[in-house]
Amino acid sequence: MKKRALLSVSDKSGILEFAQELEQLGYELLSTGGTMKHLKDNGVSVTAVDEITGFPEIMEGRVKTLNPMIHGGLLAKQDDPGHQAQMEEHGIQPIDVVCVNLYPFKETISKPDVTEDDAIENIDIGGPAMLRASAKNHAYVTVIVDSTDYEDVLKELKAEGSTTLPTRRRLAAKVFRHTAAYDALISGYLTELAGEQFPEQVTYTYELKQPLRYGENPHQQAAFYSRPLGSDFSIAYAEQLHGKELSYNNIQDANAAIQIVKEFAEPAAVAVKHMNPCGVGTGKTIAEAFSKAYEADPVSIFGGIIALNKEVDRETAAQLADIFLEIVIAPSFTEEAIETLTKKKNIRLLTISFEQQKNDQWNTVSVEGGLLIQQPDSYGFEEADIKVATDREPTEAEWNAMKLGWAVVKHVKSNAIVVTDEHMTIGVGAGQMNRVGAANIALTQAGERAKGAALASDAFFPMDDTVEAAAKAGITAIIQPGGSVKDADSIKKANDYGITMVFTGVRHFKH
Repeated sequence: MKKRALLSVSDKSGILEFAQELEQLGYELLSTGGTMKHLKDNGVSVTAVDEITGFPEIMEGRVKTLNPMIHGGLLAKQDDPGHQAQMEEHGIQPIDVVCVNLYPFKETISKPDVTEDDAIENIDIGGPAMLRASAKNHAYVTVIVDSTDYEDVLKELKAEGSTTLPTRRRLAAKVFRHTAAYDALISGYLTELAGEQFPEQVTYTYELKQPLRYGENPHQQAAFYSRPLGSDFSIAYAEQLHGKELSYNNIQDANAAIQIVKEFAEPAAVAVKHMNPCGVGTGKTIAEAFSKAYEADPVSIFGGIIALNKEVDRETAAQLADIFLEIVIAPSFTEEAIETLTKKKNIRLLTISFEQQKNDQWNTVSVEGGLLIQQPDSYGFEEADIKVATDREPTEAEWNAMKLGWAVVKHVKSNAIVVTDEHMTIGVGAGQMNRVGAANIALTQAGERAKGAALASDAFFPMDDTVEAAAKAGITAIIQPGGSVKDADSIKKANDYGITMVFTGVRHFKH
């Protein structure tokens, strides 16, 4: 009996050549709709599926392959006497090769003007049914969902007359990954339309962006995946212009830098080490902003990751080139900047889209045996319920310094303290087990620069010891959430030292 192949694809890349090779190998080709027309127009002999089913396509093509004459041929155990007898009784012939890819649901919902009707019409039903049936029956059926597999399948068919079981199993696994991802996008879209915040089950899908040489340490294997339809303003959708491949730690640090730099509308530069900012600067130009970020901590910036929110020009590139840096991220680079920076072979230059600063709807963190999800911390200074808790009102310079500190401190690992002037961080205390410990680190780093500076805290002061330490260092303004049972002690201490202290009512823990 002549072998059969069913070809029905939305993405027609390589399908003509694949069909021609199958025809040369003696396969009878079955097809539908646009695929059949494409093949016939190019001289390939094709049998229409409705000739096999004896039933026409109906309901605008919604029903065409959902038929026992097709699914019997896909699901039959070809060496089972009972199945063979039923196939003979009903005139069903086996289908040996299935090549199907699905309606472009992801591409459809990514359009800014997509309607719900358009999205629904691009939910494929017959395609996944054929793929799943063929993949289940991969002991007998070769199923292809990805055009990159055409060549390997043809090699085995030409060499052996059939594909090997390991190949069919590999292809079947790919099919189930593909249909699972497809369904995850659909369920996510409909769940969002339905307004369900925490459904009884949640499924995310990711696509392999690149394998990594190793993870956090050389003994750990790792890879980088991107979320389909994720934020363009992200490391996952960055374009790399120069330099060696990103590492696991590079990606983590770059993500942290991007999240901080997006806090600023004015020219800003962020330097990150180990997912914490070591320097943040603002200025009238991006060159001035980077100069401030460098000045904030010229020691820690060595080997750091830099994110800038304006185009990198020649002046800024000259400053960047003087330091050993792992990565520079910006919306763009001038030709002179690229010429300067690409002289350094290993530095990675990345661009991201600052035009579409869309946050992902949820942040996800894996824990052993589970997953935590939460909304991103996008709560800013303008949304906060600002109250001056002390006798003295802040000066304009102190307001500016506190706003800068408040924008940065929410991106520092808790317990977190950040010391700032109007244009830059001058001390960062990150990830300490007690708040005064974080303050002491930040104030020690700031040194003499703490005099007249502002201090920002990600959470309230459980006692007045942080205010005491700040006052002794010369801090004149403090911004913190408030809400401690001992707020009165901290307020009194600030008043005693003439410090102005602002409560925001908003905590910014970051673990």
